[in-house]
Amino acid sequence: MNLADARARGDQLDAADPVADARGRFLLPDGVVYLDGNSLGALPAAVPGVMRHVVEQQWGQELITAWNSHDWWDAPRRVGAVIARLVGAEADEVLVADSTSANLFKALVGAARMRPGRDTLVIEPGNFPADLYVADSVSELLGLRVVRVEPGDLDAVLDEDVGVVSFSHVDYRTGRAHDMAGITRAVHDVGGLTVWDLSHSAGALPVDLGGCGVDLAVGCGYKYLNGGPGAPAYVMVARRHQDEVRSPLTGWTGHARPFAMEGSYEPAPGIDRMRNGTPPMLSLLALEAALTAFDGLAMTDVRAKSLSLTSFFLDLADEVLVPLGFEPVTPRNPDERGSQVSLRHPFAYGVVRALLARGVVGDYREPDLVRLGFAPLYVRHVDVVAAVEHLAAVVEAGEERDPQDAVRATVT
Repeated sequence: MNLADARARGDQLDAADPVADARGRFLLPDGVVYLDGNSLGALPAAVPGVMRHVVEQQWGQELITAWNSHDWWDAPRRVGAVIARLVGAEADEVLVADSTSANLFKALVGAARMRPGRDTLVIEPGNFPADLYVADSVSELLGLRVVRVEPGDLDAVLDEDVGVVSFSHVDYRTGRAHDMAGITRAVHDVGGLTVWDLSHSAGALPVDLGGCGVDLAVGCGYKYLNGGPGAPAYVMVARRHQDEVRSPLTGWTGHARPFAMEGSYEPAPGIDRMRNGTPPMLSLLALEAALTAFDGLAMTDVRAKSLSLTSFFLDLADEVLVPLGFEPVTPRNPDERGSQVSLRHPFAYGVVRALLARGVVGDYREPDLVRLGFAPLYVRHVDVVAAVEHLAAVVEAGEERDPQDAVRATVT
């Protein structure tokens, strides 16, 4: 398929897109192909107006009374219930709070303490660095042994000493999606618990925490959920564990009676016990507004669009980009693929910088990956063709070898 044919095919696919109308729910800059929604989601159109009202009216005019008049206090559970629908959990199993790292710390410690006498915490070696750092910290705190193993090799280390297994649903580098149901079942067979990181899957593909029997999960609010830079994260605890799990961060908002101001801690019932400090209301309410972009959408349709985008890109990459030195590392099997495609290239950082100069926004991951995220709510098939055209043009013109790119930007 030449690029002219690809453009025509892209138009056909976009005309049949079941979630095409969702693009109009975002404020996207003209002339930009945005393929970095797996790092920072685009701005939903609903957010600016809501934020003006929150800042100018709720905070500006109603001041502290807005905690009651606008139900700020219950927002962590209210917004959590919306996310629960996207990740296959019950409405009372998800809470929006803190950062992903803080929630992972709470979840890992809570899970490990529910399996006393088991001294092994398993995590994948290629997990997002923060997950690895948190796991090491938890192991030091609780005297656990950390075993790093690829999800496909998990059976080799599962035994009665394994208390907790923590994997990411989708690998942040390659876009590989792991078998949540099968892994969770295997961990349960030896009596362990699972903690899944959904940061690179929630909002882009169906997640079925309940159907898979997941024990605890965490995820961020600013990638495919489009909550804005630094948006609060969320934590999920299955109902069957909520009376037993104890957060190691016993903050006042997680107390059973927070405004009684008692001197000793008693955990709140249900998911509220995973609360910690005062919720960041501006960013939390921005996330709530952002999630309206999913209103009326079926995650099966969102997933179909995601797979169509990534398959289209991979097909074009084979024909156009592989001969130019790119190597796709994202799985071809749709059951093993998230919503991104990563390409290996010896000058990957220079490629990403040259793309940015051309109005195509992707990102770079060490040591040699061009990472392109296809957020299905607003990326189109014609954007796929444009990205391939620019990738080819960059390498053909040698733009990826600009000496200025020898110095990395602060954020890559």
